[in-house]
Amino acid sequence: MTWMVYGANGYTGQLIAELAVRRGETPVLAGRAAEKVVPLAERLGLPYRVFGLDERLAGHLDGVDTVAHCAGPFSATAAPMVRACLDAKVNYLDITGEIAVFEQIAQRSAEAERAGVVLLPGAGFDVVPTDCLAAMLAADLPGATHLELAFAGMASASAGTLRTTVESLGLGGRARINGQIRPVPPGWRVRSVDFPSKRREVISIPWGDVSTAYRSTGIPNIVVYAALGVPAPLFKAQRYVLPVFRNSLVRKGLTALANRVAGPTEAERAVSSSEVWGQVRDAQGRTVSRTLTAPEGYELTADAVVRAVQRIRTGEVASGAHTPSSAFGASFVRSLTGVQVHEVQVG
Repeated sequence: MTWMVYGANGYTGQLIAELAVRRGETPVLAGRAAEKVVPLAERLGLPYRVFGLDERLAGHLDGVDTVAHCAGPFSATAAPMVRACLDAKVNYLDITGEIAVFEQIAQRSAEAERAGVVLLPGAGFDVVPTDCLAAMLAADLPGATHLELAFAGMASASAGTLRTTVESLGLGGRARINGQIRPVPPGWRVRSVDFPSKRREVISIPWGDVSTAYRSTGIPNIVVYAALGVPAPLFKAQRYVLPVFRNSLVRKGLTALANRVAGPTEAERAVSSSEVWGQVRDAQGRTVSRTLTAPEGYELTADAVVRAVQRIRTGEVASGAHTPSSAFGASFVRSLTGVQVHEVQVG
């Protein structure tokens, strides 16, 4: 048995495939574009399969025990691959950051348990570092009622990431309020955060932890922020143009522009880094904060996916739907190359 990287011809899929080979792994590379998958597989000396997600997929998963699904936007691609993995009794993980996808996969947990299958969405920068930090903070302050998370350092994006972003335009913000995911305006909250490098202004965004951190921690109120490098008033102004982003022609044009983006180069990734901050608060007003520093987001994603696949394939993860910390524990992020978790701050 072996494992598969589906969407291997994409920016992140290729990084995962290359890292897997450097670590002695021999995954099957797969995707729907033969002209892209085949040359990559031949360069890396790996087997390959060519198929689209509109086909009957189960037969394409023969001899595979785990799929690392890297073909977005996951709002369109996750469901058919999850269904195929459940039918074929193959473990599934992906690199989504889409709240709706996390929610949909969580609803299939009982089905996955019956099939003996692990479902792990969000096995990359979305949402490994934030999810693991959230789980640490929940353990630091049992009974916490509020969780805030923030990250900085995503300076550039791949075409796939931008296509997913286009898919979400027009939806506004999201936050977890009293246990429920609620729509909120873009840039609903703005605050300053003390990252390890410096204090930064951050703006609330609809990040995946709005879904996953609740399952990891049980904390009912969750807001996620990002340091976007744009003035808060400009970001908040989205609310006035949301109907424009909902127009299909506008979205088609933005997707075409996204497809032209190459993503950060190896040199750019090597000199970049990311930072994560988190804070929990309980009903008495007590707070606990933590931060971590990590490599650039795509580098972390490749490392996290390869390590997650290895650990899932050993059978150490119980079947069902998971978050990264529920699968591997909050310490999983500490096992990633170049990650440093900093001291607790109590307030």
